[in-house]
Amino acid sequence: MKKMALSILMLGLLSACASEKAKEPPPQNTAAPAAEATQPVAPKAAEPVADNSANNGEPSSRSVYYPLDVSVVQSADRALVQEHAKYLSAHPGVKVRLEGNCDERGSNEYNLALGQRRADGVKKLLRAGGVQARQIETVSNGEEKPKLSCHEEKCWQENRRTDLVYK
Repeated sequence: MKKMALSILMLGLLSACASEKAKEPPPQNTAAPAAEATQPVAPKAAEPVADNSANNGEPSSRSVYYPLDVSVVQSADRALVQEHAKYLSAHPGVKVRLEGNCDERGSNEYNLALGQRRADGVKKLLRAGGVQARQIETVSNGEEKPKLSCHEEKCWQENRRTDLVYK
């Protein structure tokens, strides 16, 4: 009797461990995740794409920004990525390097992986906009190339980005 009860209990525990949690859709707003609730600073959205004539038609804004621990391009920056996709599609000889960056928090390994996911996310949107794969290179800088070097949210916010570098 004890063996049977123990077997049923173990079976129940194993089945509970094997079930998957429902996956939540990625956040669509630019508010910071709940983990950052104590810091109400929202991630910086890209500046609007303005006069392109000085850059031979290239969009002037070159960075996509992210909340903490997020690699999904936020809705505020999707228009910027679409502008780059439009430009690159119209100029198939132009190449771009997508450099994923992180703030200093987290291990080197984690930040390198997160930076790569950020660059790959922008690449996916560019490809969806008609850019050829041979035009795009992705690289992760992790936390190694910060834009700002202070150790507070305003700097970390600037360092969580993907830069689009034209070659």
